[in-house]
Amino acid sequence: MSETQKFSKLPFILITSLFLVWGLSNNMTDILLAAFKRIMSMTDFQTSWIQVAFYGSYFCLAIPAALFIKRYTYKSGVLLGLGLFILGSLLFYPASISMQYGHFLSALFILAGGLAILETTANPYIIAMGPEESATRRLNLAQSFNPIGSIIGILLGKVYILSHLNSASAEERASMDSEKLDIIQSEELNAVMGPYVAVAIMLILLWVLIYFVKMSKASDASQDFNIIPAVKRLVKNKDYLAGIVAQFFYVGAQIGVWSFTIRYVMNELQLNEEQASSYYLASLILFMVSRFVCTALMKFFRPNILLALLSFIAILATFCVIYFGGLVGVYALVLISGCMSLMYPTIYGLAISGLRNDTKIASSGLVMAILGGAVLTPLQGLVSDIAESINYAFYVPLFSFLVVFLYAVSISKKIKRGEQTQSY
Repeated sequence: MSETQKFSKLPFILITSLFLVWGLSNNMTDILLAAFKRIMSMTDFQTSWIQVAFYGSYFCLAIPAALFIKRYTYKSGVLLGLGLFILGSLLFYPASISMQYGHFLSALFILAGGLAILETTANPYIIAMGPEESATRRLNLAQSFNPIGSIIGILLGKVYILSHLNSASAEERASMDSEKLDIIQSEELNAVMGPYVAVAIMLILLWVLIYFVKMSKASDASQDFNIIPAVKRLVKNKDYLAGIVAQFFYVGAQIGVWSFTIRYVMNELQLNEEQASSYYLASLILFMVSRFVCTALMKFFRPNILLALLSFIAILATFCVIYFGGLVGVYALVLISGCMSLMYPTIYGLAISGLRNDTKIASSGLVMAILGGAVLTPLQGLVSDIAESINYAFYVPLFSFLVVFLYAVSISKKIKRGEQTQSY
């Protein structure tokens, strides 16, 4: 532990900055659903393929990332992850020239692959930086910087992407001649490309800084990582498997709520994309404030209790989103973000608690659960298209929050019976 304490300060700052980086990217990507719906006159289901590419990449890269980290070091994982993130962001430039939706999806897949490696690296590193009994609280603290990045991402999307969209509707675009439409779409896609390339250039500087910094021994700790025996042990661990299921549905709920926030606000308040994004920004600000508040509350309340309470409030708020609409529905939608703030790191911490040498492969499984964003978001878009109502699409996150609530209740019962230790 002495080596960890001696070398952990600067690496901790750098690792924490990565939480901000993927928050920026995740939520700037959410902006793309509203942007491409306008630019290419797409349905909600078609735009949801942005999240399929993004979170599908997480699923594909999580296990390879863990194997890479074991073969080399946490620092190598960080450099590889940042490198792929930079490459994917730079590929937005040729995609804007080709004006092909598939090219943007490919760039996002590569970008998200980098983020999958970063998350697989950063989360267990934070867990390993101190006593296990405070692991969940420490992870919540590090993840508190994630919504700061999210807010920056929303501001970049609002100012540099949504404000540059042409106001022409899908019907008006369909009636335009191809040359005029190409000019409009080219200008809009250049606006989409700009923030991603700018972020990539800044991250090159961060990559160079991390390259020259000596990472602490804790981040490079050597552990046996025999994947088959580890998987066999984890498959028999019901608490861990329940955590993966809860994380799958939570991520699906979060991505679905944020992906269609702008669409919902536009529909209920008759606003354009840029105006509606202000409510999305408010959601992220509440998410950030709530994350810090919840981290502080964990000194007095168990994480599983807070998880149960906030998931129950999220269920009630989602019900209001579906059936009330108008300002009440919009405010309820913003409130959901406040409830979601502690869910990901808390589920992660509870699921990974006490796994010791299986922590790395278990971390990969929890990162793979991010697939929920790729599965449930298209389902939500499909419900919206079939029902011709964005309101009814929120039945998908409603069910997902119910799963999280049941998980929190089951963990609480086991802790009460003394069947599970917890870290917070």
